[in-house]
Amino acid sequence: PGVAEFAVKLGPPEYFMLMVLAFTTVSAVLGQSALRGMTARFVGLALGCVGMDQISGAARYTAGQMELLDGIDIVLVAVPVAATEATFKAIRHLLSPTTLMMDVGSTKADVVQAARRALRDQVGSFVPAHPIAGREVSGVEHADPELYAGRQVILTPTERTLAAHLRCAEELWTRLGCRVTSMAPEAHDAAFAAVSHLPHLLAFAMMQSVIRQENSDYILSLAGTGFRDFTRIAASDPKMWRDILRA
Repeated sequence: PGVAEFAVKLGPPEYFMLMVLAFTTVSAVLGQSALRGMTARFVGLALGCVGMDQISGAARYTAGQMELLDGIDIVLVAVPVAATEATFKAIRHLLSPTTLMMDVGSTKADVVQAARRALRDQVGSFVPAHPIAGREVSGVEHADPELYAGRQVILTPTERTLAAHLRCAEELWTRLGCRVTSMAPEAHDAAFAAVSHLPHLLAFAMMQSVIRQENSDYILSLAGTGFRDFTRIAASDPKMWRDILRA
């Protein structure tokens, strides 16, 4: 979980600065994958990552190190959804009106409400995003610069989202190889509750029903590929999914 590490590539034809705030969980896979993917695709891009505390959402660094955010053009917040509000509050004073902020959370209505409370008059600079590119493994060591290639990203702008920031977000995800779609936060949550959140809940429940039995090891030794395929996503990070299911 390296932190405050910077890879800087300077030069024409474009130059901007991106900062990823990431936990050392599966959300860090999403954040670091975006970081590395943009490193490979953009010329003149200054990149950085600040690690965040897994429980409180507070920066693991001193206030002076958080000042690294000062002057940043794009902030990608890759944290469990329950930590969104605390994260935005921690960085709000360092952001300019032109800063583009995005997240990678799997729920959107709660994230939008958290952004409204935390960012206040700056909420128009926030473009909620959900890349459909997660993995069931955790940690930055699993980051993949090609994670987003050919994948879908859902943006859920609100009536206060600034048009210029939305266009920038669409361009960034497109350049990462994504298919970009926009929808309302509530419509997003209803759809993904059916096709993503409920399947994860069922997989967790199935695994718990087996491993809590006295002869669980023997039962699992009898399982075939169908059981493996059905329960693969039960290996996902439980803290992150706790937040998603509560939302």
